[in-house]
Amino acid sequence: MTQLPDPDPTDGGRHPSIVERIATSTTPRVPFSVEFYPPRDEAAEERLWRAASVFSELGAAFVSVTYGAGGSTRDRTVRVVERIVRETDLVPIAHLTAVGHTVAELADMIRMYGEAGVSNILALRGDPPGDPLGEWTAHPEGLRYAEELVRLIHEVGDFHVGVASFPEGHYRARDLDHDTEVLVGKLRAGAEYSITQMFWDVEHYLRLRDRAVAADPEQGAKPIIPGLMPVTSLRQVKRMVELSGCALPDDLAERLRTAAGDGPEENREAVREVGIDLTTRMCERLISEGVPCLHFNTLNFSRATREVLTNLSMAPAPGVAASRV
Repeated sequence: MTQLPDPDPTDGGRHPSIVERIATSTTPRVPFSVEFYPPRDEAAEERLWRAASVFSELGAAFVSVTYGAGGSTRDRTVRVVERIVRETDLVPIAHLTAVGHTVAELADMIRMYGEAGVSNILALRGDPPGDPLGEWTAHPEGLRYAEELVRLIHEVGDFHVGVASFPEGHYRARDLDHDTEVLVGKLRAGAEYSITQMFWDVEHYLRLRDRAVAADPEQGAKPIIPGLMPVTSLRQVKRMVELSGCALPDDLAERLRTAAGDGPEENREAVREVGIDLTTRMCERLISEGVPCLHFNTLNFSRATREVLTNLSMAPAPGVAASRV
């Protein structure tokens, strides 16, 4: 890793660590958390803050805010995180990716987060801009691996750091053993937990957890938080699968296709019904297996996630206003 010239330590100590947050959560059954995207327009901005209000009332343990490929949402990400800190009681995690940035630029971003009152950062290598599955090239003055970014964040300031994990293995990993080595390396570098890429087969998550413990019992004991996305659109989930490299099980794909129908427009309500049922069943199994938290990719909506939480007896049935969000 490139040595930073006399970094100015930043105290990001305003919020508790995510590990502490989920350990002290009073949410029924198990803690839950949500993921937001930086909004692209005013309507999306309003939708995000309506959803944030709902999840605050429901007691979300934390909320993560994504960071676009190549820093494409940098300013919007910072603005959203700053407002979460300033105007809500939610605990934010700010995503940070290494792709396309110099070490100096990354250090500036880390300091910026600290100045905004952020204490939790999710360190990601990130996807190449344009084609997320394309060739990954490090910046000549940047970092090559998320493990290096974890170390950099700790060099720059006092932050709690999390990383990503991949139930089916990262698509760039040679095999599952290699993928596990990479995860353990990030944890050894100072990451306190990981949040998984979304998946639709609970067995993939359970085997990831087993591999991590087998590779390093101490590091493998750190929380692995399952990432979930209630499916509400067949077109949408196909796109997410393309971007992530994860697999949609054949039986689920067939159920969704059948629900969507053969018309020019998919039957969104029928697809939603399948998606909510699937996610509810997955969560029931994950809770029975002792997961530390359930993390929902919300796409800045609250309705689908709230329906799942209601099915799990973790939230009251939504009122008319909330059901429209």
